[in-house]
Amino acid sequence: QVQLQESGPGLVKPSQSLSLTCTVSGGSITTNDYYWTWIRQPPGKGMEWIGYIAYSGSTYYGPSLKSHTSISRDTSRNQFTLQLSSVTPEDTAVYYCAGWRSDFQAYDYWGQGTQVTVSS
Repeated sequence: QVQLQESGPGLVKPSQSLSLTCTVSGGSITTNDYYWTWIRQPPGKGMEWIGYIAYSGSTYYGPSLKSHTSISRDTSRNQFTLQLSSVTPEDTAVYYCAGWRSDFQAYDYWGQGTQVTVSS
């Protein structure tokens, strides 16, 4: 059974960088057709898609956050990491990692989510 677990700081100061890691167990992040995705939900708002790193290692980011977003991976640890630079209070959200399966066009796996608050 594949499981995803987010980890990272719960509180970040404005203008600092945020780094969140998703650890995948029970399966490999290099498995064909999987796109390892970050999604967030700000308080009182809908889900916002951030970007993904594919099984091949290629990345793609949503236009609204592209300028200060980076997603990388460590295949030896079966982890992928989200980095947001120069955060503001508007980056306060619950952050989720998820596994999208392209041949089924569906999210197969989700992490439980982690709360990140940007505040001084």
